[in-house]
Amino acid sequence: MMLMGDGKASSSNHEVALSPAARLFHAPRFNCYIIAIIGSKTPINPNVVKAGLEDTLLKHPRFSSKLVVDGNKYYKRKKWSQTKVNLEDHVIVPELDPNIDFPDRFVEDYVSNVTRTPLDLSKPLWELHLLNIKTSDAEAVGIFRIHHSMGDGASLISLLLACTRKTSDPEALPTIPAKNRASSTNSNGFWWFLLAFWLFLRLIWNTVVDLLLFAATILFLKDMKTPIKGEPGVELNIKKFVHRTVSLDDIKLVKNAMNMTVNDVVVGVTQAGISRYLNRRYVHSAGEEQKDGRVKKRKTNIPKGTHFRATILVNLRKTVGIQDLADMMAKGSKTKWGNLIGYLLLPFNIALQDDPLEYVRQAKAAIDRKKLSREAICTYSCAELVLRTFGAKVAAAITHRAISNTTMAISGLVGPQEEISFYGQPLAYLAPYVYGHPHALTFHFQSYMNKMTLALSVDPSVIPDPHLLSDDLEESLKLIRDAVVKKGLIKDIV
Repeated sequence: MMLMGDGKASSSNHEVALSPAARLFHAPRFNCYIIAIIGSKTPINPNVVKAGLEDTLLKHPRFSSKLVVDGNKYYKRKKWSQTKVNLEDHVIVPELDPNIDFPDRFVEDYVSNVTRTPLDLSKPLWELHLLNIKTSDAEAVGIFRIHHSMGDGASLISLLLACTRKTSDPEALPTIPAKNRASSTNSNGFWWFLLAFWLFLRLIWNTVVDLLLFAATILFLKDMKTPIKGEPGVELNIKKFVHRTVSLDDIKLVKNAMNMTVNDVVVGVTQAGISRYLNRRYVHSAGEEQKDGRVKKRKTNIPKGTHFRATILVNLRKTVGIQDLADMMAKGSKTKWGNLIGYLLLPFNIALQDDPLEYVRQAKAAIDRKKLSREAICTYSCAELVLRTFGAKVAAAITHRAISNTTMAISGLVGPQEEISFYGQPLAYLAPYVYGHPHALTFHFQSYMNKMTLALSVDPSVIPDPHLLSDDLEESLKLIRDAVVKKGLIKDIV
């Protein structure tokens, strides 16, 4: 989810105290885990994977350290202590019937059942399940489960990618697209100064407003009740994890045609998909209303003014750092590690739009406004201050309250541009998830080659039909893409 970093990580043997962020993720009401599911294009050889883990992942100090607690009942000290790792305790290979009925559903149920039990604190807090079962989009599946105290999602996914190599070049690390940074010019110094001053004033104003709304969210401001809003205690419920793969080229087509970013389009598609889904869920309206004794057909079942907020996870690192992580595992060098994520609250207006492109326009406007704010950095800094001053229990209570007063969470990660192999197994997809936080719905977006994986973590008691929601997301992207083509917005795209 969010919060502060753990400083430097290296492969030297020593004990280190848990960072405040790591302690927070062990708090009873904020005990979070990360799930990373990898689909393989070939059956998985467990022995090859174990040998690969020995040469890479086990050389990372967090993956070869266990949690040690000492002290007394008044003050307990938690620290990471290097230990000898027995891979047989961490790599689970169940015997499965290769001809099992409904293999996709079996994998989904398997992952949910894995999350029913916590990881054993007497061992390093990670495990890998290898399922040699053919699904609709892979020949085999690997399921990583890692405690969130070991690092944030961006760090852990980057670490897993640092264990992969290009299929076309087994010695080369994956290529991760770099973020394009806007360049500034001062060709007209006076007007450039006025623009910079105006943007600075907007930055200060937006940041102050966002922090006030953030404080209000902690104290009293709650999202309106909708069919996808979880009840108190939702973080303790068993989650269901599903994914859907869509075309990244379609997303880029919309991005280029409308002069947006991939994130703008993805958030717009999410808003459109949820609107379609909620229109179906508001069954009590029945699509009709009574007026003056006559039945009037309703265009939408969604109550007017329906809105809520999504918690957007923001990686505050400047670089992905795959090369640094690979060097650390291979050479024992040091690199930055830990939880270094802030968050911002993004408003969602839920309605059926006549023009599908209106969803992405709204998303872009909301995100552009957030770019002129330091909300993510400030929430990170405030969380760090609370952790160091009042401890993990108070920080966990505040963070839990802020998140539970919103409706859902969204995070996105950039993946390799080419096919990669995980210890010799070429990957079909990569789907990251998180659970243990107080949301009934979390979206994760992971790009890989020319595809985008839409990964959903849901509470099935709140969202019993996540595949239907995935259908709505996929259909929304199609409608938005078709609208771009129909309006001729791509005629000037090269």
